[in-house]
This record gives sequence, C-alpha cells and structure tokens, in this order.
Amino acid sequence: MSDKVTLTPNVLRELQVKQLDMLVYFRDFCQKNNLTFYLIGGGLIGALRNGGFVPWDDDADVLMPRPDYEKLVVLWKEQKADGRFRLLKTDDEMFTGNIFVTITDTNYTMVKTNQTDVDIPHGLVLDVFPLDVCPDSRFARKMQFVWTMLYSLFLAQIVPENHGGIMSFGSKILLSIFRGKKIRNKIWRTAEKHMTKYKIDENKCVTELCSGPYWMKKEYPKRIYDSVSYVTFEGIKLPCMSGYDEYLRMVFGDYMQLPPEKDRVPHHDIAYLDLNTPCAEYDAKRKSKYGTKA
Repeated sequence: MSDKVTLTPNVLRELQVKQLDMLVYFRDFCQKNNLTFYLIGGGLIGALRNGGFVPWDDDADVLMPRPDYEKLVVLWKEQKADGRFRLLKTDDEMFTGNIFVTITDTNYTMVKTNQTDVDIPHGLVLDVFPLDVCPDSRFARKMQFVWTMLYSLFLAQIVPENHGGIMSFGSKILLSIFRGKKIRNKIWRTAEKHMTKYKIDENKCVTELCSGPYWMKKEYPKRIYDSVSYVTFEGIKLPCMSGYDEYLRMVFGDYMQLPPEKDRVPHHDIAYLDLNTPCAEYDAKRKSKYGTKA
C-alpha cells in the first residue's frame, strides 16, 4: 500500500462527520471523570472561524494536562471503556508507533502510511496529547529536550525525518546499539520520567512535548490554561483553554485569516480508507498476510 489516498471534498466531509461520535464519547467520558481537556490547533481554529472543521482538515486533536492525561489511561481501563472506541497507548503489551495516546473508532477503517505494518485497530483516530511543564532554568529546559528526543526515539522506534543529518545518524546509531524490547522500554520510561518531572506551581510555562520537535520548542505562559472556555464545534460544545486567542496567535499568527490556497490540504498521509467497513476486517486480513509487529 505505497499509494496515498486522495480525499475528495465529499469523502473528506464524510470523514469529518463520522469523527464527531468519537469526540462526543471522549468528551462525555472526561466530563464523567472530571478530566480536563482542550480542543487545539486546526480544530479550535475551525470552531472559531467555521463553526466546525476547517474545510480541508482531516482530524481534530485534543490536549490534556499531564495529570489528567495519565488518569485518562488508568480510568479508561478501570471502567472498561473500550468497545467501539478503543484507547491505544504503547506499553509492555502494545506497540502503536505513536508517542501519545489515541482514541480509535473501530466502526471504520483508516490506515496511516507510517502504520501499515503495525498491529493495532486501524480505525478513525482522535489524537490526545499531554500538556507538560517547562522548567524555568535554561539548562534544565535543554535537558528536557534531550530526554524528550530519547523518549520519542525509543518509544516510536523510528528514525526522525527532516530534522537534520546529524540527528538521523545519531538516532540510527542508538537504535542499532539498543535493539532489545526490554532495554528500549526501560530507556523511554526513564526519559519520560525525567522530561515530565517539573511542577506547574514551580515554573512559569507549559509546552507540548509529545507533539513533535517543532511543538516541543513552544513555551506558553501557564495563565493561558488557568481555566476552561467553550466553543461550538459542528453543533456540539467542546472545551478549550481560556486564553485561546493568545495561544492561537503565538502559534498561527492571525488565525482568522485563510492560509494560502496551496496550504489548504489535509495534512495526514492515509494509505487506506474505508468508511463503510469496521477495521476488524482489514486487521484480520493484514495479520493473516503479514503477521504482527510488536
């Protein structure tokens, strides 16, 4: 499956509409358990500018303060919330290829190009990112970068692309030295502990360590997340950070202005899409043909 799926406007809109059930389920679970989350990025811009999805966007992402993010995983399992909607997270039992939690709607099938050989339910996906604390110390912040890159490398087990030859070369060397699953798990768990150890009441800013190298360099004043506001997204109420205007301007500039036409395209690479078939059918065929990767 080397070819990428081309999303026509009609298919893209169908994909967007089908993702709403997952957002509502996630919202209701968080409300029931007093967990805080925020609609972010293109989804938040779409709510403010379009009242829903940006017309060319293919997903919506959410962000959770690290303590709530960790509680989500525990409570989801304790309350046996898996069913149509599955929570996926790399751990000792599962490898997802992601460095963050995802919620997957198994009623449909969508395979991203970087996950074609990964043994997970390949449904529609809601990405859930943690919001972490930046240390005020510049040295500590640099060390947080280092720990985060180690976490990302050994959790995803993929050499980073488009981040410079030195980083790619170093990543290949590290993965070639530390090959075993047990030692890789130990490294990323140690790195995660170090990169997330900072306390919100002792520091001034927060950041998105698990959203990629570009985002982990962003530092937001913690006042942006002091409280929760609400926006209307495709007819449903979703929470966002109270300082959403400051957040969006820091990241996107004048976010109410449309981007250049060349940038109005979906940003995920999709290898396979079937909005009429549960992903279990695809996953069973893939396993019988290729086996599993863990």
